[in-house]
Amino acid sequence: MATLLYRLGRGAFRRRRWVTLSWAAVLLGVVLAAMSAGEAADDSDSMPGIESQQAFDLINERFPDAEAEGASARIVLVAPDGRKVTAAEYRAAIGTLVAEVADGPQVAAVSDPLDASTVSEDGTTAYATVTYEVTDDNVTDAGRKDLGEAVEKARASGLTVEAGGGAVAGEPPAGIGEFLGIAVAAVVLLITFGSLAAAGLPLITAVVGVALTLASIIALGSALGMSTATADLAMMIGIAVGVDYALLVVSRYREERAKGNEPREAAGLAVGTAGSAVVFAGLTVVIALAGLSVIGVPSLTKMGLAAAGAVVLAVLITLTLVPALCGFWPDALLARRVRKGPSARPARRFRKGPGAGAVREAGAWSARWARFVRRRPVPVLLGSVILLGALAVPALDLRLGMPGDEAKPTSTTERRAYDALADGFGPGFNGPLTLVVDARRADDPRSAVAAVSERVAGTDGVVSVSPPRFNAAGDTAVIQAVPSTAPTSERTEELVRTIRAERAAAESATGATFEVTGTTALNIDVARKMTDALIPYLLVVVGLAFLLLLLVFRSVLVPLKAALGFLLSVGASFGVLVTIFQNGHGSGLLGVDETGPIMSTMPLMLVGIVFGLAMDYQVFLVSRMREAVIHGERPAEAVVTGFRHSGRVVTAAAVIMTSVFGGFMTGGETLLKMVGFGLAVAVLFDAFVVRMAFVPAVLVLLGKRAWWLPRRLDRLLPRVDVEGEALGRRAAAAPGLAAVPGTDRQDTVRA
Repeated sequence: MATLLYRLGRGAFRRRRWVTLSWAAVLLGVVLAAMSAGEAADDSDSMPGIESQQAFDLINERFPDAEAEGASARIVLVAPDGRKVTAAEYRAAIGTLVAEVADGPQVAAVSDPLDASTVSEDGTTAYATVTYEVTDDNVTDAGRKDLGEAVEKARASGLTVEAGGGAVAGEPPAGIGEFLGIAVAAVVLLITFGSLAAAGLPLITAVVGVALTLASIIALGSALGMSTATADLAMMIGIAVGVDYALLVVSRYREERAKGNEPREAAGLAVGTAGSAVVFAGLTVVIALAGLSVIGVPSLTKMGLAAAGAVVLAVLITLTLVPALCGFWPDALLARRVRKGPSARPARRFRKGPGAGAVREAGAWSARWARFVRRRPVPVLLGSVILLGALAVPALDLRLGMPGDEAKPTSTTERRAYDALADGFGPGFNGPLTLVVDARRADDPRSAVAAVSERVAGTDGVVSVSPPRFNAAGDTAVIQAVPSTAPTSERTEELVRTIRAERAAAESATGATFEVTGTTALNIDVARKMTDALIPYLLVVVGLAFLLLLLVFRSVLVPLKAALGFLLSVGASFGVLVTIFQNGHGSGLLGVDETGPIMSTMPLMLVGIVFGLAMDYQVFLVSRMREAVIHGERPAEAVVTGFRHSGRVVTAAAVIMTSVFGGFMTGGETLLKMVGFGLAVAVLFDAFVVRMAFVPAVLVLLGKRAWWLPRRLDRLLPRVDVEGEALGRRAAAAPGLAAVPGTDRQDTVRA
């Protein structure tokens, strides 16, 4: 592996113009394909294997016109204190509002709340339903603007008027998160390298990778139905790993130059050693992201595969474009003090050079910390475990769900409309349960549906049941049951289970069966599906990554330690998420207006993304320790050496990745804040507590046993040589040359 990548790095450096032009041509071709691609199809939210989805499928089958229903919105009207919306002075304003909205673009119909009797019992609140000729995604900005202007005009009457529903919420406003993350990354790279060229190169290659990824998603979006969320996740991961991988190779290039190697040789050695770590680190991320496909949710599968594709592109760019760009600025990438020093002279030996002191100086603080851990491994180990364990305790109360308008900021009209409906019609009005009654086998379908409706209406926790709506054949009906509790309440979840438990008795008595669906029931079912999928997903991803790390480090205990450390960091991240977003402690600091259950897909996304990135740090850091052990250092001293060479790089990479993820917290949506915050704190915990404290403490305590591998397993496992052992042996065999098998005479570095 190391030898192959060494040749690749030297070849890319020598043919830098051809490599750069090739990537530019690929980028141009993909961008042109994206520009000519059709509009992306609506991303399906299908959730196979859950009752809610089966009920939706039954509705689409028995009620063919249901699929053609367009978007809808609700205009909520609230009278001032002590007044009613039915008062004479408000009737004219409501009539004018209904007429103006009905004349708007794409509007199919508007119900007058006074005629439709959609007025609360106390007369203080009413709502009008607006239906559109198109779906939510196809409502134009002009249509939304027209609705907003009509609502604003109606407020002049003294009524409180708000609007909610799928037709109201447009695309979220573009935040500054991505730009903030890149800006912080630029500052960190500049501080780390002390060179504008070295700081800019990882940013350039990361932007190229992200541009290729986004253009590919747009080009394939129409055929594969990729959503905006798919592109957002791929962009977030692409920026993070693209910068980190290039950072590792550029850092190793500078290190090899500091040892005295000439530029082309340094590029080859950087790709042969650090590039090997990048390949296997990238593989762990790809395994974790592609593993989302085992869950069986199409949208998660697309998101995982798209993000995995972004990682593959980042790896390929790091191995080829990074050394090629190094060829354009071979000396500008070095720190100023190194460019003026003797380290620019060719090396006399592979491992030693007059600039070796610069390497030691650069990692001085990392080495001091590693020596501290070496002297006190037990307190450091106990402190890290106790800290992460204490933070993880709140995760025992984790509740999953899918927050809706109630989780939006109170500054939005959707949230205010939600609150007004809850106050006027009860907390369950915003999340009715839909029951699909299949009476095909009943002797009298209408009587059977009536009996089921009566049984559901008598269930404790149900406020009201709507009249049944039959299909054309008269053998299937849809009814709605309004709970007495909010959609995200645990009591509502219990109510859904209670109603479903009555199905067998209802079928026995009437011959008709039913299924429960609706947004509320769907969110409950999705949360259960995600919870059930978490353990199998962990087993698949951790198992495959364990085998990969076993191959990389040729040790049983090192991959096991990596997995245990990851579980500690993820547990602590879940605990902090629950503390802030579910229990509300400190939520105001993040601008979270409403707490509630954690997003259903959050655990799986957090586990998948963070596991892959955590293994990045594991490979970056521990591979240098193993490299030191291979070259004869004692295990405890190898820990210090690994930190001296990679501690600063891992720290910079973690800060960059945290800033990229944290940048998504600048958006107004609570869900975006939850995703950004969860990923950011998980990276912080894993990089600065697990990899910087837990890992070195365990390795020091284990000593030589850390690198133990059964002899039989040692013979069975192929040798991939991530640490560049073959390069070191070759150089030692030829003191006057830093050559590698297969290189020609012109590629050798003479003493």
